[in-house]
Amino acid sequence: MDTFSLLAGGLLTALQPMSLVYAFIGVLLGTAVGVLPGIGPALTVALLLPVTYKLDPAGSLIMFAGIYYGGMYGGSTTSILLNTPGESASIITALEGNKMARAGRGGPALATAAIGSFIAGLVATIALAFLAPTVVKLALSFGPADYFALMVLAFVTVSAAFGSSALMGLTSLFIGLTLGLVGIDLQTGQARLAFGVPDLLDGIEVTTLAVALFAIGETLAVAGAGARAPDKIEPVRGSVWMTAADWGRSWKPWLRGTAIGFPIGAMPAGGAEIGTFLSYAAERRLTKHPEEFGHGAIEGVAGPEAANNASAAGTLVPLLTLGLPTSATAAIMLAGFQQFGLQPGPLLFINSPQLVWGLIASLLVANFMLLILNLPLVGLWVRLLAIPRAWLYAGILTFSTLGTIGANPSQVELGMLLGFGLLGYGLRRFGYPIAPVVIGLILGPLAEQQLRRALAISQGDLLVLVQSPLAIALYLIAAAALLIPLVMRLRGRGEVLNQLAADED
Repeated sequence: MDTFSLLAGGLLTALQPMSLVYAFIGVLLGTAVGVLPGIGPALTVALLLPVTYKLDPAGSLIMFAGIYYGGMYGGSTTSILLNTPGESASIITALEGNKMARAGRGGPALATAAIGSFIAGLVATIALAFLAPTVVKLALSFGPADYFALMVLAFVTVSAAFGSSALMGLTSLFIGLTLGLVGIDLQTGQARLAFGVPDLLDGIEVTTLAVALFAIGETLAVAGAGARAPDKIEPVRGSVWMTAADWGRSWKPWLRGTAIGFPIGAMPAGGAEIGTFLSYAAERRLTKHPEEFGHGAIEGVAGPEAANNASAAGTLVPLLTLGLPTSATAAIMLAGFQQFGLQPGPLLFINSPQLVWGLIASLLVANFMLLILNLPLVGLWVRLLAIPRAWLYAGILTFSTLGTIGANPSQVELGMLLGFGLLGYGLRRFGYPIAPVVIGLILGPLAEQQLRRALAISQGDLLVLVQSPLAIALYLIAAAALLIPLVMRLRGRGEVLNQLAADED
């Protein structure tokens, strides 16, 4: 079947009444939680992960798609009206968007962010649909040694892309790999690091670890930071809609941001923040209104927001086709797949085509729903911003605890939730990234399985790991991935900082 037929079949699944209900609930919950100050898409998806536990796999993943896109959309509202980016990719949106809000143009800033996100998400999802089958065909030729090389690439890229240094990223990854050893060894049947606790024989639940690190750890970090001045919410004055001049200045940045964000998001060494910085730098070079940058230029909101959401769709390419999460949010989504016994990768497209194409099609549906929800309900989202921070994080703590207990009622599970929450607080306290821990737990057992399989086939000959041209290419890409994020970040941020310094002079 060609891509058009598969996508059409996926749309039939996504447009079923219950699928539409799941998608609507997902986008509503995702936007409502994502719009809250200090909460990024990764924390949004982690917090709502237990909500989908009792649903069927198709309905759960469709709701997940809505939560994912809703969380991405919601972050722009806090950046523009509150000057509080929920994640690093929203920093540029806050830079120009909040200046527009202070000047009484918060409505057009929200509008260009919403429409740009819609266009970028639409184009990038269609690109995902056409690119995925090609990547799947390539992945089907992988042997055990090639898959192990692919896992090494994933480990290196997430360690290099997250955190302030590769060493900190590798340290977090090592913690995750160690946690992945807990449970019964599938090759020998021996218990490892279970310490006589029966609940640990099945291994550590990815859902418990994700909720603890992202939700509990963030709550403890906010509480540990002490009292802070209340955030100042910029009111939305005047019309929410854009003028003809705003449209004229936004449509090209939307397209450029999409073209920049999607390929960077799809790269193993990509990252949404890289695309947003490069998009912002490109708009500063190409604008006809350079005097407005740094003071509320609409192009500085339109381009980076499009790049941010295109990058979000781009991360689904390696996630769905290869099972590789290249962002914190993608790592949580991988945990969502695994809670239903599903492993993203080429075999998922063969064994469950209706499910995976229904998921891709539901991303298109979620995009349309979000465009309809965001602008008319902007008043509601603004009211959510007024929730006191103490109430907000107390609610997150309660909700995440009850969700974990509901999914797995066990004293051991509750103890692990608290223990991993303290671990998440400690990692934040000393500046270590969180995402590599989750990725290490998820991919560590898979990498071990492929390594042992390759060594069994070669009767213990380690050279089997570097005999395949594909494996060698992946190792070379992994080596380059240690340098690419650093160079791209320095280049993008350097251009932004130089422009800001020029404006101040």
